[in-house]
Amino acid sequence: MANTGLASGTEVPEFPVTRPDSCPFDPDETYTRLRADRPVSPVRCPAGMNAWLVSRYEDIRDVLTDPRLSSRGAGSMHMLPSYDLRDPLPGSMIQLDGAEHARLRRLLIGEFTVRRMEALRPYIQMIADEHIDAMLAGPSADLVQDFALPIPSLVICEMLGVPYEDHEVFQRDSELLMGFEADEAARDAAGRRLEGYLGELIGQRLTEPQDDLLSRLIARGNETDRPLAVEELATLGVLLLVAGHETTANMIALSTLVLLEDPARMAALQAAPDTVGTAVEELLRYLSVIQFGLFRYATEDVTVGGTAVKAGEWLVAAIPSGNRDESVFPAPDTVDLGRQARTHLALGFGAHQCIGQQLARIELQVALTTLLRRMPGLRLAMPLAQSEFKRNDIVYGLRSMPVVW
Repeated sequence: MANTGLASGTEVPEFPVTRPDSCPFDPDETYTRLRADRPVSPVRCPAGMNAWLVSRYEDIRDVLTDPRLSSRGAGSMHMLPSYDLRDPLPGSMIQLDGAEHARLRRLLIGEFTVRRMEALRPYIQMIADEHIDAMLAGPSADLVQDFALPIPSLVICEMLGVPYEDHEVFQRDSELLMGFEADEAARDAAGRRLEGYLGELIGQRLTEPQDDLLSRLIARGNETDRPLAVEELATLGVLLLVAGHETTANMIALSTLVLLEDPARMAALQAAPDTVGTAVEELLRYLSVIQFGLFRYATEDVTVGGTAVKAGEWLVAAIPSGNRDESVFPAPDTVDLGRQARTHLALGFGAHQCIGQQLARIELQVALTTLLRRMPGLRLAMPLAQSEFKRNDIVYGLRSMPVVW
């Protein structure tokens, strides 16, 4: 992709991606310096374009709420070497702005109310208990594959009406889409497979509606003057299926690891499980699993953090940096499970804030309290230094987490 001309004629540093050896939970140390010295700084993205890297909390909030900064860049695609800017697919809510985005969000928002998500809590608790039962039947387990991944996968499948027996297929394709190591052809093929799979389910729901989200979405769309096309429904379905399990699964595993690394912290939450809501907000802030931030495109000249950004230039809202901003979160590199951190940016901000955020919170709360209650002796089966992290994926996490108890 061609440069936008941003900072032309000067040497532009590469996008920061190196986590410190001292702590796998911390973002690149470059962010600390940038927040202090140049909070809106030019960087060269792996996708080939230069962009303004926005590292302070308040500036990031401004970027995510300014309607002149378009979301057409699709999340974190600035990190994909093979990325080629394309027009958004019909139904690609994360890439649409204004009235088109609002139209889709209005059709979906009723499915993710606090009341609806709380009604799922007993089901989520049942799933958590069943998987812990299975883990306890053996001497060891992989917390990622045996617990963290199945819980949100089962829940989003139940909501959408997707058969869970197909989970290995869609999880494999999700992994291709969320990582940066596959080439463009492999990623495109994974996307087509997922869209084709959801398209078949949607075709069934069009003739035989069920009590699931896809069926209700079809019905709701039919009540408007612009019913949802199958292509829109398929794209929305892929988004919900992938986002509905990837981020939460990684958060469950990483959060458990953070607790295991500090026995006193773990014991405090075990002794006061009713504080898990506050603890989850702090873990969301601290871990910030959307590790490379969110991409935006300036449709007009704007000013961000005192820096002039021209129409046609790109920006990256560095979520992990904003959540470590010292001016907002004292001692930001420290985990304080009692911190009132709900103002964090881990779930986005503004019009594109995560639509499933309440579900993610409940899944995390149930998963962590159930683990601590039923497996008080849980511990890593190998040293932390040997753990394999997803350093090149859109969502940071662990590929596996062998544990014993």
